[in-house]
Amino acid sequence: MKDKIIRGSKILGGSPPSPPQPTRAPDTLNSRQFVSILDLISEGEIEGFATASKEGHTIFSTPYNIASLKDIFLNDTPVLKATANSLAPITSDFNFQSVELQTRVGTANQGAITGVEIEPSQNVVGVGVTVTNSTPVTRQIADKSPNPNPDAAKVTITFPQLQKVTDQGDLLGSSVQLQIQVQYNNGGFTPIITDTITGRTADAYQKEYRVTLTGAFPVDIRVVRLTADSTSSNLIDAFTWTSLGEIVDDPQTYPNSAYFGLRLDSQQFSSIPKRSYRVRGVKVRIPGAGASNSGTPDVDPATGRIRYPNGYIFNGTMGAAVWCSCPAMILLDLLTSERYGFGTFLDSDGSFTSSGTSTILDLFSFVAASRYANELVDDGFGGQEARFSCNVNLQGSMEAYQLINELAGVMRCFPIWSEGSVTITQDRPTDPSYLFSLANVGEGGFSYSGSSLKQRHTVVSVSYFNMDSREIDYEVVEDIAAQAKLGIVKKDVKAFATTSRGQAQRLGKAILFSEQNESEIVSFTTSIDAGAIVRPGSVISVNDPVRGGERRSGRINTATTTQITVDNTQDLDTFTGTNRKCSVILPNGSVETKNVTGIIGNVISLDPVSPLSATPNPNSVWLLQSSTLEAQTFRVISVEEQDGINYAITALTYIDGKYNNIEQGVALPERKISLLNEPKDPPENLQASERVVVINALAVSKIILSWKSVTGVSQYLVQYRFNNTNWVSETVFRPDFELFGSEKGTYEFQVFSYNAALTLSATSSNLTFNAVGKTAPPGNVQNLSMEPITDKLIRLRWSKAIDPDVIHGGRVYVRHSNLTDGSGTFQNSVDIVTALAGNTTDVVVPSLEGEYILKFQDDQGNFSRGETSIIMDLPDLAQNQVILLDREDLDSPPFQGQDTNTAFNSTASALQLTDPSVVKTGTYSQSGTTITITSTSHGIAVGENLPFRFLGGDAVNGLYVIASVPNANTLTIISDESVTTSGNVSIDRGLRGEYAFKDVLDLGGVFSLDLKRIIRSVGFINGTDIETIIPNDPPESGGPPDGGWDNYATDGNFDGPTANEVNCQMQVATSQTASGSFGPFNNFANGTFKGRRFKFRLVLESTDTSQNMNIQQAGYSAEFQSRTERFYQTGSGVSIVPQTSATSDVGKSVTFGKPFFTGTSSLGGVNAFLPSVGITIPDAQAGDFFRMINISATGFTIKIKNRDTNGNVTFVARTFTFAAVGFGKGV
Repeated sequence: MKDKIIRGSKILGGSPPSPPQPTRAPDTLNSRQFVSILDLISEGEIEGFATASKEGHTIFSTPYNIASLKDIFLNDTPVLKATANSLAPITSDFNFQSVELQTRVGTANQGAITGVEIEPSQNVVGVGVTVTNSTPVTRQIADKSPNPNPDAAKVTITFPQLQKVTDQGDLLGSSVQLQIQVQYNNGGFTPIITDTITGRTADAYQKEYRVTLTGAFPVDIRVVRLTADSTSSNLIDAFTWTSLGEIVDDPQTYPNSAYFGLRLDSQQFSSIPKRSYRVRGVKVRIPGAGASNSGTPDVDPATGRIRYPNGYIFNGTMGAAVWCSCPAMILLDLLTSERYGFGTFLDSDGSFTSSGTSTILDLFSFVAASRYANELVDDGFGGQEARFSCNVNLQGSMEAYQLINELAGVMRCFPIWSEGSVTITQDRPTDPSYLFSLANVGEGGFSYSGSSLKQRHTVVSVSYFNMDSREIDYEVVEDIAAQAKLGIVKKDVKAFATTSRGQAQRLGKAILFSEQNESEIVSFTTSIDAGAIVRPGSVISVNDPVRGGERRSGRINTATTTQITVDNTQDLDTFTGTNRKCSVILPNGSVETKNVTGIIGNVISLDPVSPLSATPNPNSVWLLQSSTLEAQTFRVISVEEQDGINYAITALTYIDGKYNNIEQGVALPERKISLLNEPKDPPENLQASERVVVINALAVSKIILSWKSVTGVSQYLVQYRFNNTNWVSETVFRPDFELFGSEKGTYEFQVFSYNAALTLSATSSNLTFNAVGKTAPPGNVQNLSMEPITDKLIRLRWSKAIDPDVIHGGRVYVRHSNLTDGSGTFQNSVDIVTALAGNTTDVVVPSLEGEYILKFQDDQGNFSRGETSIIMDLPDLAQNQVILLDREDLDSPPFQGQDTNTAFNSTASALQLTDPSVVKTGTYSQSGTTITITSTSHGIAVGENLPFRFLGGDAVNGLYVIASVPNANTLTIISDESVTTSGNVSIDRGLRGEYAFKDVLDLGGVFSLDLKRIIRSVGFINGTDIETIIPNDPPESGGPPDGGWDNYATDGNFDGPTANEVNCQMQVATSQTASGSFGPFNNFANGTFKGRRFKFRLVLESTDTSQNMNIQQAGYSAEFQSRTERFYQTGSGVSIVPQTSATSDVGKSVTFGKPFFTGTSSLGGVNAFLPSVGITIPDAQAGDFFRMINISATGFTIKIKNRDTNGNVTFVARTFTFAAVGFGKGV
């Protein structure tokens, strides 16, 4: 009985378990493509990949090739991690798989990179045969001679599927091993490729194999299946040899060009990746073995720095080409290479290429620059590095001049073409090679220039290429001390060919140092003996006595090696200090310096222990230096021949301590180049005066301070203060100082001397000065004269004011008093015209009897102390008829009219102002010079002179004349300053009042009437002028006892200050009708007015609230001028043609062309002033006579009769004319 096997299980009381899910292996086989890329890197020969070189691997060895992958970056990611072991990397060390590299460093005989097809495969032949274990498949590539045979074959195989199905339904992958064999010219098959395909794919999977062909043709290629064929339908692993292609590779070797070949798996990239390589570039020749067995330079493999043996002596021969980072050798290579440099032009004979020497290039200057560039310096971060390194990839074409200068600039050099050869000069520690002073430069001496402080930078941001991050990085260098003075002034600099942070930092420090300390340029001309020797880059010593303060250089008269007899003894007696040295120019053009042991007269003795190496020539240059005064050093930047005899030299400040300062932070040693730094004495004979001058048409008071100049001083510091306020400092460049806008008060002055270094003298010269500013009154009016114009007008003339503050901004006041005895004063007179501009010299005024009184007023309101007057005594004019003489002061009681802010003071027996000052407020706006003011119901008239105080804005406070009054709420004034501003304003009108005469003058018709005012006004200051209150009348009239108040004053004058700020104007308004309104009021003194009715008023004003006035007399006279009327009315006009009398008793009525004034009931009586009429009868005959009746203001009636010889009287017609003489001219 057989055992029964029970498969499965059952849980009692439960359901059977679910069967397990089948396993499905992932589809891991996918067809892949590869890309081959050639990248041209550089001219050759190059050193190669940087990491591989640093690790010391032999080029092209397997470790070298592996290490090279650390310097290949695909999309900025290295192929191999930097931490990987180049000898045995592991899979996880690779950021990218299946990267193949071929390297060519650019030798002349390098081979081509294999595997790079000229174009896609040619002669692709389909095979389409399934390869079985028992039946390999073979195909032949025939010999194509003489045409090129293929370099390789491409075998393509295809798996339709590769997978296995288990009984449980699992879908798994499988593995198939195959082999590709090659037979050359029937010589037998050799396995070339053995590959195992492992994985699973449910669809077609293709794979290509490159078979490099190395033998003779024909070539047979066989594909063999090594894995047994599948015998189960569950295993599908058959494959087919799909096609055979022939490959022809690119045969180009690209000699002398470094290039790399990469083969990349497309599975790892969506597109061709960005590629970058870290390489060590072109090899250049470096100096060879030195003279006298002084050693051979080599290159530090870690940094590329050339290491020069101690005591190395260059003999002019260059060594082999190696990679280095020396900028001097790189520049030299660029200048000599005929393939990629300038060798075709500079080394046309090929001497440098063949022997390492050159007749065109000054190799010694390049080697000297190289040695300085390769010295080790502190890198600023705890290590050391070469002073200058050059690491740059030059990919594009550049201007030769620009590229040479860029490379030279890396090591602070600049190239020079001189005397048929190219040399370079370097900014490095150098001793002076020539001496210059006023003895060997042109007549112009030394000219200095420098950069503006605003152009000097205090922060430099240096961009350089960071080799670690492979990006542009920035090193910021700051000058903290300069920032304190100049603020942050940034400069961006690109450090060409720089990959070191330390080198970038030193470049930034050098730029800041040069801008702050080496910005001065000296220019001068010299003769051919110096111009032919000095070269750009040379360091020269300059003794400029103008700058140094003493002459320490000149020409040699005679000399030995221990004694120098010089051309002049000037300043030799003051040659003091320690470290005294004398420098001379020897016959070979070099400079030699020796210690000075003594000076007697013009003979300088040198240390006999260490004499000069040669005797200087007569007329050569000498120069003395000591601790108290040293020559200034400059580096020559250009030498230019001018006329074959003279040379122009330009040099830049040179400070030999800057190198240690930049590289080691060593403080600069003090160098005294001038005695002008010694403090100077203060000036002497300090004096001050004051005057008023005109500036921009404005009078300004100024103080003039002067002193005796100090020898050697060109600047002074003036300090002053006013009335113990803060001190103000000013720097001046001449021995005087002007202080504008001085005010009344005490000024204190201190004057210091500056030396050339702007150090102040230890003490100052002091002066106290009491200024009056513009408070002094102007001078009096001079040369006043008068000339008549008409019977109503005269012209006053006077000399122009001599005070600037009157001429510019001041005024001329013209007043009138009706007194004719010479007792008129400015105080007891009133303005007859509005105040005139201060530069006026004449004015036309009404002709009035009395005294005209003039005063100047300056722009501060100060009146001249004295008053100038002239008296006008008018003759009586009989031809005028006075119809009314109205005196308000003679009324009983006086001044019965209407008062507005005025009142009659019975004690003073005068009309006075009563109300306090009127202050108007408002707003203003200024555009240009016009100020427009808005103030409600201001009541101000054109021509008034009022003080304005502006609150806010930039308008200038002061007195202004009203220019226009557009309406009751607006007025304008004109300023001397042109601005645009606005704000609030306050207008102080002072005291202002009006008195309206009690009666209106009515002529009964419209006439032209002559009016003359009558005013006597005496100004007074409240409480000080008793004579204005109680006049100097006799005691019986209320005056003082004993004839006058002045008897009680010790100085004979009881009066107080003069009241100049008061004025009274008489005004008249007219009306043309018997009733109705009047026109505006107008000022008048003496004039003709037309109207029927006239009303009068007084306007009293005081611009000083402490001043008032007594109006002692006020009135006017109304007069008609006598006139003759010969015209008569015709109905259509007027005529003067003779008329014909009537022949009847009616007579001939004549109407005057213009009526006469004949009086009214209140003005002389009706018909009190009838005209007189004269008749002329041209054709009168014997017995003719006439009679006139009805004579009136408007005309008359005439009757002409004849009495014949018989006594008969009859009316006759005769022609006649008339002439009527009367007063006034009606309308």
